[in-house]
Amino acid sequence: MPVIQIAEPRRQPSPPAAGRGLALWQLGFRPFYLAASLFAALSIALWGLQYAGALPQAYLNGPLWHAHEMLFGFVLAVIVGFLFTAGRNWTNQPTPTGGPLAALVLLWLAARVLVLTPWGWAAAAANVAFPAAAAIALAVPFVRAGNRRNYFFVGLLLLLAAAAAWVHLGLLGVLPWPPMAGLQVALDAVLFIVSVMAGRVVPMFTNNGVRGAQATRQPWVEKAALGSVLALLAADLLQVPAGLLAVIAAVGAVAHLWRWLLWQPWTTLRTPIVWVLHAAYLWVPVHLALRAAAVLGWASTSLATHALTVGAVGGMVIGMMTRTARGHTARPLRADRADVASYLLVLGAALMRVLLPLLVPSLAYAAVLASATLWSAGFGLYALRYWPVLTQPRLDGRPG
Repeated sequence: MPVIQIAEPRRQPSPPAAGRGLALWQLGFRPFYLAASLFAALSIALWGLQYAGALPQAYLNGPLWHAHEMLFGFVLAVIVGFLFTAGRNWTNQPTPTGGPLAALVLLWLAARVLVLTPWGWAAAAANVAFPAAAAIALAVPFVRAGNRRNYFFVGLLLLLAAAAAWVHLGLLGVLPWPPMAGLQVALDAVLFIVSVMAGRVVPMFTNNGVRGAQATRQPWVEKAALGSVLALLAADLLQVPAGLLAVIAAVGAVAHLWRWLLWQPWTTLRTPIVWVLHAAYLWVPVHLALRAAAVLGWASTSLATHALTVGAVGGMVIGMMTRTARGHTARPLRADRADVASYLLVLGAALMRVLLPLLVPSLAYAAVLASATLWSAGFGLYALRYWPVLTQPRLDGRPG
C-alpha cells in the first residue's frame, strides 16, 4: 500500500512562489478552510430551519440534504484545501493559486447553492465536477514530480466524484441504487483518508511536540487498521451480508484502538494542539464498533455515522485547520485560548450527538439541538479567529 511522507511546513528550500495578489488566493488552505468553517457553522443552522419547515423544500430534502452537504460540502472542501497545500510541499511543484483556485472555490460554492434549487441535473453536474476538477489539479504536480506514492489521493477524489454521481443519479431515478448507499461509500473513502493522514501526522506531531513521548507505529497494526477500512469500503460497494460487515467493522475497531494506544495519547494532555488529534482519532474505533452494532440491529446507524462525522472528522478537521493555518502563515505551533475553546466545542458536539442519545435515548432530540449549537459555535469561532490569518500574508513575507 502506498504511503505518504508529511512534514511540518519547510523553510528551505522554498517551494515555487505562488502568484502575487490577494493572500487569500495564494495557497489552497486559505480559501477552503475559511469557506469550510463558515459553511460548517451556517449549514447546520440551515438544516435546522429546513427540518422545522421554515425553508422551502430543497432538491435534496431532509436528512439526505444534511448528510450530502456535510460530506460533499464541508468535509470535501477541507480535504481539497489540505491536499493542495500539502501537495505543494510533497512535490515542490505549484498547486492551484490565484484565478484557478478562485474558480474551484466558485465551483464548490455553486454546488452548495444548486442543491437548494429544483435544478437537479445542474446540482449533480456541479457536485461531481468539483472533486473531479480537484483530482485533476492535484494530479498535475504529482505527475510532474513523479510523486507516485501519493497518486492514490487522486484516486480517492475521483471515488468521491463517483459517489456524488451515485447519490444524484439515484435521486434523479437514473440509477436503481439508493442515494444513501452512495453516501456510505463516500463516508468510507473519507474514513480511509482520515486513517492514512492520522497515521502519518499524529505520531510525528506527538513526538515532535511532547517531550518524552515515544509514539510508535507497528507495520502489522498499520496494515490491519488501513486494510480493515478498505475491506469495509469493498463490503459496502458489494452490499455483503450484515454478519460479514459486522465482523469487518469489529476487527477494524480493535485494530484502530490498538493503533491509537501505540501513539501514547496520555502524554499529550498538556499540549492541546496535539491532544485534539488524539481525541478525534479515538472516535474512529468508536465509529467502527457502533457500525458493527448497527448492522446487527443493536444500535442506531445514525450514532455510528455521527461518531465518524462529528467526532473523528470534525475533531481532526478543527485540529488540523488550526495547525495548518498557523504553520503555513509563520505563526507558533501552539494553540491559544480561542483554539482550545473551538476544540472543546467541536468535541463536545460529538459527545452530545453520540454519547447522550446512546445512554439516554429519551434525550435524543435535545442532544441533537445541543450538538448542533456546539458545532456551529466551534467552527464559527474558528472562522472569526482565523479570518485575518487566512486573508493576510504570511508573517515572514514568504509566499503561501
